[in-house]
Amino acid sequence: MIHSELMMSNHILDEFKTCVQLQYNGCLKVRSNKGHQWAFYYRLGRIVWADGGSHPFRRWRRNMVQYCPQIDVDQLKLRREDLEINCWDYRILEILYKRQQIQRKQIHAIIENTITELLFDLAQQTNFVSVSCDRIQDMIIETPVNFTSADVFIKQMQDSWQIWSEAGLANFSPDLAPVLRKPEQLAHLVNELVYKKFVNLLNGKYTLRDLAAKLKQNIVPLTRSLSPYILKGIIELVEIPDLSFSLIAVNNNSVATQAKTSTAPLVACVDDSPQICKTLEEIIVPHGMRFLKIQNAIEALPILIQGKPDLIFLDLIMPIANGYEICTQLRRISAFSNTPIVILTGNDGLVDRVRAKVVGATDFISKPIVGDKIMSIVRKYLPLQTQHQVKNKLVQNGENQATTSTIMWNN
Repeated sequence: MIHSELMMSNHILDEFKTCVQLQYNGCLKVRSNKGHQWAFYYRLGRIVWADGGSHPFRRWRRNMVQYCPQIDVDQLKLRREDLEINCWDYRILEILYKRQQIQRKQIHAIIENTITELLFDLAQQTNFVSVSCDRIQDMIIETPVNFTSADVFIKQMQDSWQIWSEAGLANFSPDLAPVLRKPEQLAHLVNELVYKKFVNLLNGKYTLRDLAAKLKQNIVPLTRSLSPYILKGIIELVEIPDLSFSLIAVNNNSVATQAKTSTAPLVACVDDSPQICKTLEEIIVPHGMRFLKIQNAIEALPILIQGKPDLIFLDLIMPIANGYEICTQLRRISAFSNTPIVILTGNDGLVDRVRAKVVGATDFISKPIVGDKIMSIVRKYLPLQTQHQVKNKLVQNGENQATTSTIMWNN
């Protein structure tokens, strides 16, 4: 029998303990020399979310079906950009909660199950395998739902591994899918009803975890019931790919696309205050620039990725996602590595200024918004120029009409 204490190296356990002792805020990334990786997000020394592993989409879908049955996952309208940000799965839960489509207790259940599953996989897949651990402090979940102690999660992992091991399943990964290889032999060993179930379900489409959720059974007795047939070669456990989401095409009539139809400089404002957005728009537009306002912080990243503004004003304090978080995410996208990002805040404190620099902000401006101050920032970070442009526009009758426009936005 393999003991649970041996399943996670002292190096990893020490990292978890250190994060607790430091009251760590950030992400602990773990990578094995076999290419597997996991990320555990901490807030005040507690694990509040985790992602990575073999099947992130499959796991998220399974948890949604199990804990949020009122949500039809196939009807969720997701864009590729939505899935390219860190903690995309957590962000979707936040959006659904904000829209009052799921309850806080449902999010809590998904978080607990996700962390427990990933810790189990981490322990099993890194047994006696060298790993590297990195702490990344700028990857923070600011408004966590779950505050369960990291020690509790480790204890749950050890208990679940012990049960799994004592059931004789130590060499079986719950992320493998059972496939019926010898149906004729199986037909002689089980009754007709069981045989039909095996044929229908053991088709290589569902992992052991998927099957347990689908059948609403505990995974340990379910897997143990299959193990005799696995050992005889009647059933084989195979690796299968992760699921994928049906991604929608970006609507060409969206606000970001409309804002990009001209070649004039595009200035974006991400602020949940309608008044701030209106004030900035009244300052920016008369100077010949285009303006993109985003009042929902959750939608900020995909809209910015689509619109690709030349300058971004970013509010510091917003519901769910704050300016620090959005700035950090933007700097990880190559298209925004050099885009000027100016933090807007009502608190002109030294700590905020330092942190803004740490996450990659270009500048920092305090409220209230004043026209001269805004235009000073614009002139500082956008090249001063008078643009004379000849643009061809397609008129309704299909003919091309040349028009000349002079854009003077730097006065």
